[in-house]
Amino acid sequence: MSDTDTPKIVVRGLEKSFGSKRVLDGVDIDCGVGESLVIIGGSGTGKSVFVKCILGILHPEAGSICIDGAETVGMRRPARTELMHKFGMLFQGSALFDSLRVWENVAFGLIQGRGMERGKARRIAFDKLAAVGLGAEVGELHPAELSGGMQKRVALARAIAAEPEIIFFDEPTTGLDPIMADVINDLIVTLVRQLGATAISITHDMVSARKIADRIAMLHKGKIIWQGPAGEVDNATNPFVDQFVHGRAEGPIQMEIRAL
Repeated sequence: MSDTDTPKIVVRGLEKSFGSKRVLDGVDIDCGVGESLVIIGGSGTGKSVFVKCILGILHPEAGSICIDGAETVGMRRPARTELMHKFGMLFQGSALFDSLRVWENVAFGLIQGRGMERGKARRIAFDKLAAVGLGAEVGELHPAELSGGMQKRVALARAIAAEPEIIFFDEPTTGLDPIMADVINDLIVTLVRQLGATAISITHDMVSARKIADRIAMLHKGKIIWQGPAGEVDNATNPFVDQFVHGRAEGPIQMEIRAL
């Protein structure tokens, strides 16, 4: 088997609970080298918990997470720190530092995480801002001076600043109007391909999922209940997927509505 045939990420039997609530209940999934995998599912289904387990922010009670063939569950701090250098992250809500200028936000991981000299990090930051369509003048502003769409572009520039091997996208289009959401989706597709990166995205936005995914998987009640090529999701015969993808109130997924 060649390196390109070996999955970049292999997850088996992943379990995570909070008290008596089992959030991940034996998740099994692979993500290939250079593949864009999108995890869909409703709010509270464990999508964010799944990503946080891969990142090492949360520790699962059971299961395996292998990245480039190395087991990461229980990995010691020095190895974990080295592993983190492979990752880039676009956070939901952008999560920019209000007190820092835009270029300093983009360069934050380079300076603080990698000890890069500020001048070099600044040049890289401006290059990445240009890559997401933002001019040099934006780099000297603060996040509060930007629109929501521009903030999302800055966050995307930060995610790719170190040219990571693996990029995580957490609800990348939340809070954006449909046109800006499409701009962000196009940027994600273009930049991931240019980097040759592996991408894992979590979203409930099916327009975004269809556009950025090579493969889509649905997480429901802690398990992957369906996965397949993005082009097949609209015709999936799984009733849970069919209901979610087409946004139907009626179906096997029952929303909990608290009486007033």
